[in-house]
Amino acid sequence: MRILILGINHAPEPVGIGPYTAGAVATLAAAGHEVQLVTAKPYYPGWALAPGCSRTLYSRETRGTTTIWRCPLYVPRQPSGARRVAHHLSFALAALPPMLAAAARFRPQLVLTVAPCLLSVPVAKLAARIAGAPLWIHVQDFEVEAAFATGLLEGAGPLARLAHAFEAMALRSAQTVSSISPQMCRRLEQKGVPAERVVEFRNWAELDTIAPLDVPSGYRSEWGLGNRHVALYSGNIANKQGIEILVEAAHRLAHREDIVFVICGEGPNRAMLEARAAALTNIQFHPLQPAERMGALLGLASVHLLPQAAGAADLVLPSKLANMLASGHPVVATAAAGSGLAREVEGCGLVTPPGDPAAMAEAIATLIDDGPRSAAMGIAARRRAEARWSRRAILAGFVAQVEAVAA
Repeated sequence: MRILILGINHAPEPVGIGPYTAGAVATLAAAGHEVQLVTAKPYYPGWALAPGCSRTLYSRETRGTTTIWRCPLYVPRQPSGARRVAHHLSFALAALPPMLAAAARFRPQLVLTVAPCLLSVPVAKLAARIAGAPLWIHVQDFEVEAAFATGLLEGAGPLARLAHAFEAMALRSAQTVSSISPQMCRRLEQKGVPAERVVEFRNWAELDTIAPLDVPSGYRSEWGLGNRHVALYSGNIANKQGIEILVEAAHRLAHREDIVFVICGEGPNRAMLEARAAALTNIQFHPLQPAERMGALLGLASVHLLPQAAGAADLVLPSKLANMLASGHPVVATAAAGSGLAREVEGCGLVTPPGDPAAMAEAIATLIDDGPRSAAMGIAARRRAEARWSRRAILAGFVAQVEAVAA
């Protein structure tokens, strides 16, 4: 089959949505389908174009039966709410020519677009209409609600009403709408998407390359960690994470010489976070590590840290959770009781209220001081990853669903 995909993030971006779009594209191609992908020049998570990328020119790559069009776009160095809107709008406008060309010449049997960015949905809808193909929207996070909930956009007046109306119109325009958790799928229905159009398509864990380690991680000696317990965060450093709580928790555990916080990541809030932690000796910052060493990095943790801003509950399920669980170590997450994130972590770690660093610090200390409980939760975490986050099973179901919709 011929499948046209529109998504702002793709490989070689190492974290976030990019690896999952890339995995879906590669799996469709491996199943024998022709895929054309329209995406942006790589810029995430550092919010800077990758070296060698033109700010104004398009580029085209061919990999077997897959063609990848990369569009220029505006990338703000400090992505405020208004600048993010401009960033997404620039991608939608830049994607219009290659999408229309693909619709006319490639004649796809399915058009699939990934949100964010929601502003590109009308472009995908137009391409689907020209090709006479169904439209599938895959929602990685509810960007409109998340922008207001995390303070990127302010107000509950005309701007908010316009944004929510656009979101509802865009979601209802598709024949199929998917998201990454049961709670987010239910939210689609609450937004007016008929239940029969809603499909769950999870992000996945790399179970083959990330597993419990039999020996200490090589990062212990490289980073001079000795025998200290490691409270680890790895990933994007931005608004939705509510990540400043990690520094506050480290401050409350500064008296514990046996505990060190390690933060690996990039993003617009990293400089602010480092400034806040300048006086602390129990916290280290490192850049994102190579994908081929992800197993060693996650195996470094005594406890994984998964902060989330209070307003982001059930608007996004952090994709990094899957690989945390796969590593076989417990998680301390900040989430509202009963939220999707809290339910995913239940039995595999501890959940504390968002914005409560004292509770997070206490949970970290509790797991580190109770070895048997921590070990049991680590075993449960690995089993949870195998049961719910298997890459092979998730992508096999995705391909079958794509083939059914396209047919």
